[in-house]
This record gives sequence, C-alpha cells and structure tokens, in this order.
Amino acid sequence: MRIDRKKFIQGAGALMGLPFLESVNAATSKRTGRPPLRMGIVTVKGGTVLESWVPKKKGKLDKLPSIMRTLEPIKRDITIVSGLSQEGGKGNNAHNHCANVHLTCDAGVQKVNGKFAPSISIDQLVANSLPQDHIYQSLELGTSNGEATFSFKADGTSVPYEGNMRLAFERMFKGRKPVAPNWNRRAAVVSKRVQKTAKRDSYESYVVDLVREEAKSLRRIVSGADKQRLDQYIESVHSVEKRLQLFEQRVEQEQLDAVAPGKRSSKLVMTKATEAGYAKEMVRHWQKDPELHEKYFSIFCDLMILAFQTDTTRVCTLSLGSDGAQFPGVVTVGYETHAHTLEHQGNARRVEDADPISREGCRQIHEWYTKLFGRMALKMKMIDEGGSSLLDNTMMLYTSYMSNGGHGRNDYPMMMVGNAQGTIKTGYHVQCDSKTPTANLYMEMAARMGVDCKEFGNSKTAKNARYSGKIPGLG
Repeated sequence: MRIDRKKFIQGAGALMGLPFLESVNAATSKRTGRPPLRMGIVTVKGGTVLESWVPKKKGKLDKLPSIMRTLEPIKRDITIVSGLSQEGGKGNNAHNHCANVHLTCDAGVQKVNGKFAPSISIDQLVANSLPQDHIYQSLELGTSNGEATFSFKADGTSVPYEGNMRLAFERMFKGRKPVAPNWNRRAAVVSKRVQKTAKRDSYESYVVDLVREEAKSLRRIVSGADKQRLDQYIESVHSVEKRLQLFEQRVEQEQLDAVAPGKRSSKLVMTKATEAGYAKEMVRHWQKDPELHEKYFSIFCDLMILAFQTDTTRVCTLSLGSDGAQFPGVVTVGYETHAHTLEHQGNARRVEDADPISREGCRQIHEWYTKLFGRMALKMKMIDEGGSSLLDNTMMLYTSYMSNGGHGRNDYPMMMVGNAQGTIKTGYHVQCDSKTPTANLYMEMAARMGVDCKEFGNSKTAKNARYSGKIPGLG
C-alpha cells in the first residue's frame, strides 16, 4: 500500500507532522528510499577547557577526555575535530566578535547603519538551499540574541532565536503563521479546527487529542513497526508538553512564594505565552538553579528532536546556557559558582597563569553541559526511522561561540555527532593543523546537505587558509 504522507497530513488537517513511517512516503523518501538528512548546530556558552576536551591522540577514539566521559555510550557516533580557529576582530568587543563570526566566519565584519552586518551564516545558507518541502526552512531556538547573536541572513540582518519555550512549541505545533510558502493552506485548515475546539481546557490537550485521533485511524493501515513508531512519537510529544507545563508551574510558584511566602494566590503571574519579558523571566529563574537550567536545556533539546523527527524542519540551530548562570552543586571546588567569573579567572593567555581552581570549575560546568547534550544524542540514536536511527540521518555539531571563557578564538571545541547517512567517519579524532579556518568544517557540512559552495566566510581568505576548504579525514 502506498500512502502519500503530505496528502494525508493536509487532508486530515493535522497540526503536527508525523515521524518517518515506512508505510508513508514523503517526497524525499520517494527519491531516495530513506529519510532526509538533517543538520543541527548546538552552541553552549563559555567555550571549553581545552586540555580536558581534546583527545591526547588523533585517530580512533580510545579513552575520552574528562569533559566527554559521559558520552561513552555514543563514543562510536562522535567525531572530534580539533585545531579549528576564527580570525578578525577590529571594531568589535570580544563577545560581539566571537558571536558575529561564530556561524559566519566573516573575519572582516563591519557595522552597517550602526549595527554589525556579517555575511550569511552557515545554517541560513544551507536552509535557503534546500527544497521547500517541509514546514520551516529553519528553526532557531534558545538563548541567543543581544550580544550573542549567531544567525544572519544574506543581507546581514540577524535571525532571532526563540527563547520562549511556549512560543517555540506553538510555532512548531499550533500553527502560528510562519514564513514557509505552503503554510497558508495548512493554517486555514488549522484555524477551523481551533475554532471548533475553543472550549477545551488548553491547546495542549487539543494538540495531543488531535494527533491521537489522526494516528488512531492511520494505525489501521500501516505496518506493525510503524504502529510502534506512532506510539513512540505521540508519547514523546505528550512528554514534552507535560514537562513544559510543569516547568512553567514551578517558576510561577517560586514567583508567588517570593512575593507572599506561605500564602496562596489564584492570580497567575504569567498567563499569556506572548507576555512581554516572558523569556527573560524564565532565564532569570533558571540561571540561579542548575536543576531548572537542566530542565530548560532538555526541553529545548526535545523540541529540536521533534522538529527533525516530524520533518518540521531540516535545519535547526539551538543556543543554550548562559555566561551569567550560577552552578551551585555542579561546581564542587572553591567558593565561586558564577560561570562568567569562573570563565575569566580560569582562563589566561597561558594555561599555567590561570587560577587552577576556577579552571576546574569551568571544566565541571562544561562536563555538565556535555552530559546533557549526550542524553539528547542518545535519544536520537534510539529513534528508529525504518532501519536507521534519527541520529544516523542527522549531522549534529556541538560547539561554543568562543574557544574558552577568555574570548579565545583558537582551538574551538568542535564535536560532530551522527554519521550524516554514512558520509562522516565516526568514532575518531580528526586533528587539523593549528589555526585551520572553522569555515572548512562548515563547507564540509554544507556539502553533505547537498549545497555546493565553492567558498564560505574566510575559507579562502584566512591568513591560515588550507586544505582547499576541506577537513581531511572527516569522511
């Protein structure tokens, strides 16, 4: 039996995309017989501690460095690329420049009308080059913006990241008007359904009920393996919704307790997802509490997984963490737990000049971040897409927008996760010559997404340009 996946979704008026099903042929599946390749970039703040990040030997991975030791279950799925650097910096402060060049590799970035206007970032270049047969050309999620802005269009304008978990969820699954050209038909159908179900308690229950209703009818005609995938997918969506709801409830309760300890109030502090300052308020809370910080991190990671699993987008950038966060309990040495303070005290031009206790604090923070990312990658590895995993069909980059908390731009932490449908040799440490342009790696990523760019950023103009824009040994 051949079922057209797009016709099914449009005909049913489903708010949410479906996971890859063997019985349901997406357009790309008809051409290649397998799910499409996705590209994800996860950026955490504060760089890394180099000696605890880079393996001691190049070649096949053996013992992982201490920051990565929690990645042992997926060791054969990762590729460490060392020796990559960025250039430039005139007219920028350190944070601005590190952010502006992070995904653009535009070493000569200048201000236009008072604002920095770098060249196009790699995520936008790839997204713009892909066929427009999915809902969003790209999704940008998390805590980027302001001084740390990473994604840029071809005209130099910045692409805002959605730090509001509620709006990110709605954008993906409730049907807010997006930019994708095919969305008008879908939005019209969704609008009618929303009107009919306006009396429900919440849109969360509406979304899950609707998907369950559509999936129930679909289960009758798909294979046994696809029935399991549908059940797994619906449970994943429900889990994200519940955790998002619990996260908001906890923040709300903490706010109420702060205003009136021991008293109960029926007034909700945050009643609208669009309320001004919502995202900032959330950040203010989780910055103080590593437990909330972890929940915030993991919810966004799961949103990214769902975006790929449902073919909502094939390019997603995710920025997580905060230089201003506190890490009591995560940092177990010394007395300082403030990330930004530790980053500056724990870094210096020479490692031996840095405060060793603060440097260990930085190492513990980055081990903590890497552990959370590893959970995300492991989830992707366990999602079956018809004989291959979601991780197999994804090319993930885990990195930071600076090489260390001292605003360094040499030896960036770069870890590829997933084999990009067999085009990346995983389980290896690929050691490049010192100061190889980061642009080389981005060109390799673009090529695997089917984008033939002859040059990107400073791949040809960098002082230390080499390898003809390639990464030898990557795959």
